[in-house]
Amino acid sequence: MGQLKHSELADRILGGWTGRIAGNMLGKPVERGDHWTPERIDSYLRLTDALPLTDYLPPPPAAGADGFELRPEWPQCVRGRVNGSCRDDDIDYTILGLHLLETRGFAFSTEQVGEHWLLRLPYLQTFTAERVAYRNLANGLKPPLTATYDNPYQEWIGALIRADVYGWTSPGDPRRAASLARRDAVLSHTGNGVYGAMWAAALVAAAFTAPDVRSALSVALERVPAGSRLARTVRHTMALHEAGVEWSEALAELSRQTGSLGWIHTVPNAAVLTAGLLYGEGDFTRTIALTVRGGLDTDSNGATAGSVAGVLCGAAAIPPQWSEPLRDRVRSAVAGFDGSRISELAERTVRLATLTG
Repeated sequence: MGQLKHSELADRILGGWTGRIAGNMLGKPVERGDHWTPERIDSYLRLTDALPLTDYLPPPPAAGADGFELRPEWPQCVRGRVNGSCRDDDIDYTILGLHLLETRGFAFSTEQVGEHWLLRLPYLQTFTAERVAYRNLANGLKPPLTATYDNPYQEWIGALIRADVYGWTSPGDPRRAASLARRDAVLSHTGNGVYGAMWAAALVAAAFTAPDVRSALSVALERVPAGSRLARTVRHTMALHEAGVEWSEALAELSRQTGSLGWIHTVPNAAVLTAGLLYGEGDFTRTIALTVRGGLDTDSNGATAGSVAGVLCGAAAIPPQWSEPLRDRVRSAVAGFDGSRISELAERTVRLATLTG
């Protein structure tokens, strides 16, 4: 727990939960990276007079606009219409991870992660690598075959989006956070897919005690292989920022380097996320806004950026336009958790974070 007082730890963990949900909601209407490029997202924001972006995405113009169709869930997650969070797998897995730690403890096994999915998560609310792993589990396969058998998505972003709870429950201990995230990730992922989860968990854990976001990123990098494509891409992003390259130019350079991997792969999304965190300069609103404007898997990146930024600043410092519309409620497909209070989930997380051993 480091040097954090209990009240500060509680505020930071609630900040992580609130930031994750708010960032997820911000990115959800434009979650389709092959269509919603950074240029198209900014065109939509100009069309709706929403640049600079300081609140949830605006609803579409009354007359409509060809080429700017939002995801079907948009009426529940645009400004003026948010009334509690809408359901999303980025939040389902966070809740599932919390329940796993509560029931199995920190010594959980990868097999127990799989059992938890089968017991608590509907099959049709899984996607890409998670759906393959779920099917493999149901067919009787065991890890690590659940991640490798008939799975073309092994390095996609799914394991990374499951990692935050391991960081929140390991405040100031990135090594432990990465270890927990790895045990979860190998159920469905390999290579950079696993490294992405380890990096994200370590980043969240480091944010509790690091003096700034750049320091947290540097610490998190120590938890993944230095020669991995993920680590090289994060370092490249940090170098561009340090050299004074403008955010949009950095994104273009990173896209040239990693764009061929596709919009749901871990590596290009880690680049967008790292850029959002660095160029956000510690400001919660700017961080999640730049991250979502960076495109690719917008709701996942917005969620992780919001989690890190929320831990860094604490719940009390998150501007009310993000937190108040959530009404302290979260929708979830996880059995037994739909309609949970965000504050209660945070309190349960604090209890786990203060356990020793």
